[in-house]
Amino acid sequence: MKCASVAIIGRPSSGKSTLINTICESKVSITSPTPHTTRNAIRGIYTDSRGQIIFTDTPGFHISEKKFQKRMQDITVASLEETDAVLYLLDATRKPGSEEDAITYMLSGLSVPVVCCINKKDILTDRQIADAEEYLKRSMPGRTILTASAKDDDGVDEILIELFKHAPEGELLYDEDARTDQDLEFRVSEIIREKAMNSVTAEIPYAIMVEVSDLEYNEAENKVWVRAFITVERESQKGIMVGKGGENIKKIRIASFKDIKKIFPSSKLELDLRVRVNGKWKSNDMILSKVFKETQA
Repeated sequence: MKCASVAIIGRPSSGKSTLINTICESKVSITSPTPHTTRNAIRGIYTDSRGQIIFTDTPGFHISEKKFQKRMQDITVASLEETDAVLYLLDATRKPGSEEDAITYMLSGLSVPVVCCINKKDILTDRQIADAEEYLKRSMPGRTILTASAKDDDGVDEILIELFKHAPEGELLYDEDARTDQDLEFRVSEIIREKAMNSVTAEIPYAIMVEVSDLEYNEAENKVWVRAFITVERESQKGIMVGKGGENIKKIRIASFKDIKKIFPSSKLELDLRVRVNGKWKSNDMILSKVFKETQA
């Protein structure tokens, strides 16, 4: 039996979260076209007859002196310190630049195995794949280079085969049916944050925070009740998040409900979702209460 910890690294929006969700067959990490969707190092767990791989989905590696983006970079680098292998995803829809050079320079100095994967093959041309392979051979000599589509689950088995080659012998660290080590509140809040981010323009997502204030299970009624708050920085952002007549928050709630329900498939789910500014109740409470009642499933 083998057991390994594997860090996934790549530029923002290279498909790291999509890959880990595909491998784990579960919503472990949220996805969005907006860069820096993943704010924390998130673990997904894959187990089969060969053993277990614990994946760390790191925030997209981005060179910047801005405090927020610097923190994302620090989390990414720190996750490589105690890992058995690294999976490097390259998005060949964008030509390699200074960020890609910084990643390959950092990885070339690691003593742990590094597996390189050209992701998004479903939308790449043969020329883009060939250019990416040439770049990796030059920048990461001697490293394994694979091609895959995390979105279409194409080439993912080959990734797992290669990673298990580098996995050390060891006992399983998690139960065989475990998919992540995240607590329920975090998983629920991340699902809601994903739907909220995907519902508004690119300027607002960085101001979005989600807090699950209550998560209760009524065993007698087999019911799960969740109350969560989407917190934004300004009243104007709250108006956008709620939408005219509560239309946008209704869409967020319906989309969130579908994914949260997968966590509690056999229970009745009630989701009370509201928007507030800087943690304080403001306006639109009547609208939100109305939306909550209308969208109960």
